[in-house]
Amino acid sequence: MQKRETFLPMSRPDITEIEIREVVDVLKSGWITSGPKTAEFEREFARRCDAPCAIAVSSATAGLQILFHALGLGPEDEVITPSMTFASTVNQIALCGAKPVFVDCAYGTLNLQVAQVADRMTSRTRAILAVHFAGLPCDLDPLRELARKRGVVLIEDAAHALGSRYKGRPIGSGPNPALFSFHPIKNITTGEGGMITLHDPDLDRRLRLLRFHGIERDAWRRYGKGGDPGYDVHEPGFKFNLTDLQSALGLGQLRRLEEMNQRRRSIALQYEEMLRGVGGIDLPENPGYAVHHSWHLFVVKVSAMDREAFMCGLAEWNIGYGLHFPPCHLLSYVRKAWGTCRGNLPDTERAGDRIVSLPLFPTMTDADVRYVAAVVCDILKGVH
Repeated sequence: MQKRETFLPMSRPDITEIEIREVVDVLKSGWITSGPKTAEFEREFARRCDAPCAIAVSSATAGLQILFHALGLGPEDEVITPSMTFASTVNQIALCGAKPVFVDCAYGTLNLQVAQVADRMTSRTRAILAVHFAGLPCDLDPLRELARKRGVVLIEDAAHALGSRYKGRPIGSGPNPALFSFHPIKNITTGEGGMITLHDPDLDRRLRLLRFHGIERDAWRRYGKGGDPGYDVHEPGFKFNLTDLQSALGLGQLRRLEEMNQRRRSIALQYEEMLRGVGGIDLPENPGYAVHHSWHLFVVKVSAMDREAFMCGLAEWNIGYGLHFPPCHLLSYVRKAWGTCRGNLPDTERAGDRIVSLPLFPTMTDADVRYVAAVVCDILKGVH
């Protein structure tokens, strides 16, 4: 096998001339911050997710922050969350003064173990945060029923899951809030950005105020023809709006979502076929309920050798990789603040020591996929 001359990254955004022209049109329009394109992006996103409300924000993290603020989370409150997630999730729980209560993940799927959630709930539990890991939906029905019975809010961290479906329904269509990310490695990108979908019109109005300084009317309506530039503020808000420049890119990307996700699924199926039965590596598992996977990531677990040596082997062959994610309960500040330690979540820790994300993005060629799979097999051949 010949070593490739160019580096194959773990991820790369797929942006075409169509999206570039849409962004240029906004630049030429004279209105580049939040305006009509952002409103259009929200409408199209809501339609795609079969949700009545969609709120564009500067990032999924910003969306989680204003959602926690709107829910009034603070000291003495607890939020159930998996540890196998990006640090942003736990950071926002900590920053509002609440306590993260961690549940273990399933080693095969990396999604939270639903059966543990009820056992970890107390009288202080205010919310359950369900992460759709790598685009694979959590088992939402039992979580929704548990949240209903206990009177807590279920929040879907759908940062990875745009285009995923749970039992035939789009992620984001459920009665609870869901948060999506448009970071450059995600299934669509706006450079940076995010979206909240929800069904509660009162919460929708509150989040829109919190998104932009507490001002009720959008700037483009205040400063447009015949608009009234005056405003009042009844509650202080943040500065978490998405611009029309970003929304123009997002609209173009959203129109190509199925095309890009189909390519992601094709790559994932090729990986599964080429790596099935290879000793020393554990592949993603099927959850056992009806899902449509958007394949944001293809995460394997290296079981036959030191992970650092495995990653060095990939780098030697000009292949990029990722670690999604270091378990949050083992982060230094989390251990110090809440006394978490190794041994608390055995499946999360076993997975966390082994996970490696292989390259996966729509513009990868079949030859790229075969190359990565062949290198993985070659690295493992010498140790297993």
